[in-house]
Amino acid sequence: MKQFILSLLIGLISMTVFGQEITGQWNGVLNVQGTQLRLVFNITKSDTSFKSTMDSPDQGAKDIPVTTTSFENSTLKLTVANARIEYEGTLGKDNKIVGTFTQAGHAFPMNLSREKIEKEKLVRPQEPTKPYPYYSEEVTFKNEKAGITLAGTLTLPKKEGVFPVVILISGSGPQNRDEELMGHKPFLVLSDYLTKNGIAVLRYDDRGTAASTGDFKTSTSFDFATDVQAAVNYLQTRKEINKQKIGLIGHSEGGLIAPIVASNSKDINFIILLAGPGIPGDQLLLLQQKVIAEAAGMNNAEIQKSQEMNKTAFGIVTKSKNAEQLKTDLTTYITKASESATDKPAGITEAEYIKMQVDKISSPWMVNFLKYNPVPTLEKVKCAVLALNGSKDLQVPPKENLSAIKEAVLKGGNKNITTKELPNLNHLFQECETGLPKEYATIEQTFSPIALNEILSWIKIQTK
Repeated sequence: MKQFILSLLIGLISMTVFGQEITGQWNGVLNVQGTQLRLVFNITKSDTSFKSTMDSPDQGAKDIPVTTTSFENSTLKLTVANARIEYEGTLGKDNKIVGTFTQAGHAFPMNLSREKIEKEKLVRPQEPTKPYPYYSEEVTFKNEKAGITLAGTLTLPKKEGVFPVVILISGSGPQNRDEELMGHKPFLVLSDYLTKNGIAVLRYDDRGTAASTGDFKTSTSFDFATDVQAAVNYLQTRKEINKQKIGLIGHSEGGLIAPIVASNSKDINFIILLAGPGIPGDQLLLLQQKVIAEAAGMNNAEIQKSQEMNKTAFGIVTKSKNAEQLKTDLTTYITKASESATDKPAGITEAEYIKMQVDKISSPWMVNFLKYNPVPTLEKVKCAVLALNGSKDLQVPPKENLSAIKEAVLKGGNKNITTKELPNLNHLFQECETGLPKEYATIEQTFSPIALNEILSWIKIQTK
């Protein structure tokens, strides 16, 4: 579940030819997987050239120099070279520009207008609004091992009292404390529901994200596990927390991290794995790619070809011992494989395309994920375990992962394991039609009430 990030880098100004009037402010809204980002282009001209700057109000960025600006035959072209951003659109008689925004080869429709454009208001009926009927406190705590400070929110059913608590652990990619993605805030909804029902909740921004310090890009699941342990240590200093009733709820990658923490700590009373992996990372990604492709209607020949290519690439990673050699080996393989590829993105060179693929597969997080087998860790978990999946989860398919989790926990001698496959729910635990990721943003529901009730009911049993 990776989010779109607009890189803000300085460029140069180029010469062009004047056409009809294009100067002034142009406003647009970029929609990327449920996230709306307002963009503003400010175009001016001198005697011989156009120049422009770009603003991104939602990111607090202003006056970003645009590398090239041209307007000819009613066509506006803008580039921010170092950020690999391009925009091309046609000015119509209605004084609006219909065009496409492209970054790193990924294209998104975006129209521009002279008038200020407001973001479309998303309908999210489950999202709570202030004032909340419980106590909410902004907190920070340190991960001494990593030398970073994590920022989050602690919610308590009441300001005074002693309560069981859960720590929420987000899925892959940089997430804020609400696990905000695709226009949804699942951790805000989950936290609100549990706190209203007597359970304290600590949720926090991932390291290097929002108000938390640290470097996300170079971190692995094991690094994130030390952040969770730091959260546990912090809760033990709070008088409102029942120290014998501390639980972890991990979603997706968070469901991989929770067992790592629980297997190394006696302070964890229970863990809940929401769409947590139970099979090795390389196998999971291959399975994920296969079922998503099938659900999207890709033909069998294309699926098989993709599976073979990815399996080989993943094999290079899992057998690697040296980071530099890994990049060399991947570059050689992907260069050869890309010779017959027909899906290379537009607006990007062959060398850039290959480097982009190599960097992604050889990143510290991906290498660790592909090599990691959760089974030995699950065998060491001695606290109570609840593992839930949606029947239409295409990212962490339920049957293979739930059975692997249950088998591993039981093999370790822990009989306090419950697994459930919840009908018609996707990877985000939304009621859905197909389970495809493209549906996430279009569904109004953020978190199925059925799943919320399963989580709460089980926690109540563990914290009696």
